[in-house]
Amino acid sequence: GALGGLGLGLWRRQQAAMAASEKDEDEEEEEKLRQRFMAAPVSGLRELRRRRRELRSRMELLIMETQGEVCRALAALDPGASFAVDTWERKEGGGGISCVLQDGEVFEKAGVNVSVVFGLLSEEAARQMRSRGKSLKAKDGKLPFCAMGVSSVIHPKNPHVPTMHFNYRYFEIEEADGTKQWWFGGGTDLTPTYLNEEDAVHFHKTLKEACDKHDLKLYPKYKKWCDDYFYIKHRGERRGIGGIFFDDVDSPSKEEVFQFVKSCAKAVVPCYIPIVKRHCHDSFTPEEKLWQQLRRGRYVEFNLVYDRGTKFGLLTPGSRIESILMSLPLTARWEYMHSPPESSKEAEILEVLRNPKDWVH
Repeated sequence: GALGGLGLGLWRRQQAAMAASEKDEDEEEEEKLRQRFMAAPVSGLRELRRRRRELRSRMELLIMETQGEVCRALAALDPGASFAVDTWERKEGGGGISCVLQDGEVFEKAGVNVSVVFGLLSEEAARQMRSRGKSLKAKDGKLPFCAMGVSSVIHPKNPHVPTMHFNYRYFEIEEADGTKQWWFGGGTDLTPTYLNEEDAVHFHKTLKEACDKHDLKLYPKYKKWCDDYFYIKHRGERRGIGGIFFDDVDSPSKEEVFQFVKSCAKAVVPCYIPIVKRHCHDSFTPEEKLWQQLRRGRYVEFNLVYDRGTKFGLLTPGSRIESILMSLPLTARWEYMHSPPESSKEAEILEVLRNPKDWVH
């Protein structure tokens, strides 16, 4: 009996030591994550780690890490400026983290947002989804949903540095019978004021490499989708020189689509930061700055008239307008009947916006 008691005591001490060791490892891992993020995640670190095998948690960790990576890369190029980090809560469920840098030496406005929201889909938002071919069966008119994503728009000061946008998101809806519909969407695209072929090729090649790791058909398919999506119908031109864009992707499997989205998110910094470094100290004229302001006007037109994410945000009860309209530049310009001279550098970019090019072949 005494020996048995000793054995039990030793076993308990070993269990306690193991639990303490695991706790230390957990705290160490949490601290590492905390250093990579811009703020505490919406769902809380403990909860995310507890459910770390679930895709929703892995996606939230990915968007948090992407936000941190991009913000650190941008801040390193604009050391005089810093990101304002703004955490917000949505009373209907969830919240987000908005990181915005304004009026730096390099960036006029750079925003990188994370949002994780859940609750009941508004009838208007559900109608918009049904119009995209989603057959959603509500229970008593209610559709529980969860939506999360990271989105960013970067407007540089120098007209020779392009504007860049990216967004990666996950959506889940629970129907009346308890089945869940899920899909991913996203993309990365470039909007230069002036055309630089070397930059365009670098940008598209980097995105193609990310796609090719998963399926060689993805880049051409999503490149075309991007050119078609960012089309300003009333102007007859694209918003920029494209990149990749996809939405409502729910096959081949949840895990495979997640891994693809992860590769795309990891390509953001290498596809854009080298371009900023190359041009952020280029000299420019007042006329070039004016052309940048006019092109920014087109950017605003697309976002307010056509952009699906902006429209969804504005239709979602309790959504945060400041975060939704973060994509708009600090300054833009609309001139009546402005048309650049033929054969000018300004006319060159317009030609590409009207007739998209294949940059990688």
